[in-house]
Amino acid sequence: MSNAENPKTMDEEYNKEGVKRNRWATFVESTVVDFLRHNDLEKLSVEDGNGNKAKLSRTKDDEIKVEHSTTTIL
Repeated sequence: MSNAENPKTMDEEYNKEGVKRNRWATFVESTVVDFLRHNDLEKLSVEDGNGNKAKLSRTKDDEIKVEHSTTTIL
């Protein structure tokens, strides 16, 4: 079955920008956080070129602070 034949969820079909924001947040809060931890980094900034940005930093308690934003063009 090709990608063109895969059915879309309601969110994917009717709220395309919302789905992109959710995917970005999920990516940042999982993959990017894991990268920061595994490479023992203090700070990390990422941008996807479509207006989605994130900043991660370690706190004094060794927790990870995550700030992410999205841009929607209508």
